[in-house]
Amino acid sequence: MKSKYVILASALLISVSNFAQKDQIKAAEKAMKSGNSAEAIAALTQAESTIGSATDAEKAQYYFVKGNALADLANKKVETGKNLSGAAKAYQEVLTVEKTSGKSKYTADAKTALADMKSQLINAAVDAGTAKNYKVASDLLYQAYELDKTDLEKLYYAANYAVNAEDYDRALSLYADLKKQNFSGEGTSYFAKNALNDQEEFFGSNAAAKADRDTKVRLKLYTNPRDEKVPSKRGEIYKNIALILVQQGKTEEAKKALAEAREANPDDTSITLTEANVYLELNDFVTYKRLITDVLAKNPNDADLVYNLGVIASKTDVVEAEKYYKRAIEIKPDYISAYLNLAIMKLDADKKIIDEMNKLGTSEKDTKRYEVLKKQRNDMFNSALPYLEKAYELEPGNADVAATLLNVYGALEMTDKKKALKAKMGK
Repeated sequence: MKSKYVILASALLISVSNFAQKDQIKAAEKAMKSGNSAEAIAALTQAESTIGSATDAEKAQYYFVKGNALADLANKKVETGKNLSGAAKAYQEVLTVEKTSGKSKYTADAKTALADMKSQLINAAVDAGTAKNYKVASDLLYQAYELDKTDLEKLYYAANYAVNAEDYDRALSLYADLKKQNFSGEGTSYFAKNALNDQEEFFGSNAAAKADRDTKVRLKLYTNPRDEKVPSKRGEIYKNIALILVQQGKTEEAKKALAEAREANPDDTSITLTEANVYLELNDFVTYKRLITDVLAKNPNDADLVYNLGVIASKTDVVEAEKYYKRAIEIKPDYISAYLNLAIMKLDADKKIIDEMNKLGTSEKDTKRYEVLKKQRNDMFNSALPYLEKAYELEPGNADVAATLLNVYGALEMTDKKKALKAKMGK
């Protein structure tokens, strides 16, 4: 007889608990109607411990109201990242519960809210990244990816932010996921100018974005359509995987990862270039030379590739680097970065020369040495000058190029040219 009372008491407790849940959810809805989302969250928190025993209908209602409350807090700039993430998870719970129960009272609204959540998560991630809150940015972008697992680009940027946050284990995990899914990121970005403000806008990188852009151009809402090729990101992904493994002391794993990547993507020269760079970091110059020779043999007229070989070669052989930079300019005469790097290489010896000049005394021997060094310095400036002038011609708004050119004119006592450049710079 006693056991019957225990069962009855338990049933009464469950019944009272269910009533409390309903009251708390209703209280949360009422608070939301009054615009008090914080009060709504407080009411829902009271129901949280017993929501597992609620009916599917009550669970769906609970998570939908919670999603709305957290989204509203995020819109009010209250812990934006945390509340956006929480809202997205709540809406996902709505979809899961209603899919299981076969009912769809909140499903359509939850899907609409999730689409909006994704956009807001991305914007919040950009803000966090700008503020150098890289871990937060990575988490937000991963949440955006979780909402749409076909959008691997968000996973890619989540991994990059994890690197910036120096959370290498997480970055390695995310890059491994990208590698597993054979993500390249290669494609075309679609742009056009808004007819109202003449500002160029980015439409996206898929077929739907192109169709939207083309329609708006046809309707004369936008002008000057432009397509931009997006290169493969595989090389960077595999490079980062390898560099993280090298940093963790897993050199053989790094070599294996790159060799496998090259085997899987034999036509992607960026991977071979990355592999070469890793061997360079490991001071394995023989393998490095072999790999870059392979790369150049496949794409002898790829200006970017030749330029990259110059960057890598500059670490060990400036003569070879100069050859690559000049070849890049032959292929692409307006390659400003090649001109700049050539100038920088030429000017690299300046500090060493100045240091030696400052140590010299006033003896006849020192005076002769001073004149030799002065001539060396002038020759160095003269050799760098045409590359700097060309770089300035290509990009006159580059303040660093202009300042360096100004210093070179001064060192060579080219007074007229220095005055003319100062006038252009507004000094």
